[in-house]
Amino acid sequence: MTRYDKNINNLFLYWLIISLVFIFFIIIVGGLTRLTNSGLSITEWELFKGVLPPFKQETWEFYFNQYKKIPQYEILNPEMDLNEFKIIFFWEYFHRLIARLIGLFFLIPLLFFYFSKSIKKEFISICFKIFLLIVLQGTVGWYMVRSGLINDVTVSHYRLSIHLGIAIIIIASIFWMILNSLKKTNRIFFNFKKQNIPFLILILLIFLQIILGAFVSGLDAGQIYQTWPLMGYTYFPNDLILSNKGDVINFENHSLVQFYHRNLAYFITFYILGLVLYIYNKRLINLYFAIKLVIILLLIQIILGIFTLLSGLNIFLASAHQITSVILVFSAINLYYFQTK
Repeated sequence: MTRYDKNINNLFLYWLIISLVFIFFIIIVGGLTRLTNSGLSITEWELFKGVLPPFKQETWEFYFNQYKKIPQYEILNPEMDLNEFKIIFFWEYFHRLIARLIGLFFLIPLLFFYFSKSIKKEFISICFKIFLLIVLQGTVGWYMVRSGLINDVTVSHYRLSIHLGIAIIIIASIFWMILNSLKKTNRIFFNFKKQNIPFLILILLIFLQIILGAFVSGLDAGQIYQTWPLMGYTYFPNDLILSNKGDVINFENHSLVQFYHRNLAYFITFYILGLVLYIYNKRLINLYFAIKLVIILLLIQIILGIFTLLSGLNIFLASAHQITSVILVFSAINLYYFQTK
């Protein structure tokens, strides 16, 4: 490898790391946009037009009047004034602005690396797929917003979960590429060897838990029961009646969604404890540090989840709970990466 190629490869690694930081940041901003109910403040997509924020009073009045036409304003915020509107507007504006910057920051260097021919073709191919996911993410974001403009006061929790799910897939893919770049290897993520399956299952379980978390957030299901360890006075919510098989998968039911989210957390905890026993029983020394990281982050995540509920959904605790879930995904992927060695 020439010095030029080495410099390009180092630049490629730094680009991946900065991209990961950007996406991590937009996940935080997106979560806060949801928690502040700001996601419907801009009622048009405005892919190019909305790059700059309003500067004139007339423009602010226009956006505010557009917001007044949707159910969220009419039902939840009829007393809102223009200054209050500006607060929720800027949350959504910065969320969209960061998304645009991510798209440009990912595409332009990617084209440079492609034409430099110094980066492995496999890496470049994966990066183009990630870019397509970024474009899809923007489209899904508008698809999500549209669901709250006509009949509902908030966005569809199904569309919200898809939006968040794609973000997790993007950031997880970049994290895997960073690990490969650091180790100068090209390990395949979907390696279905028998010894890898338990670790892949852990990643899947955490991903499903994040999706359920999006359901809880989208439905505001955390407002139903704000007690722990019981839901009210019972383990199983007493306002829930399962009269047929279809009720078991009724993800419109706030209590049921919160119940599933809680219990999947318990299941993941026991599953990780099982992995700990497996790793130490097999004396997989190379996984000792990685599994300890998983345990520490799991404990932090559980504690944050409990205190988020008990605090009445404190916005800072809720945001920290979401942030830690992404870091927990990183730790699970890191554990799996060393397993595939």
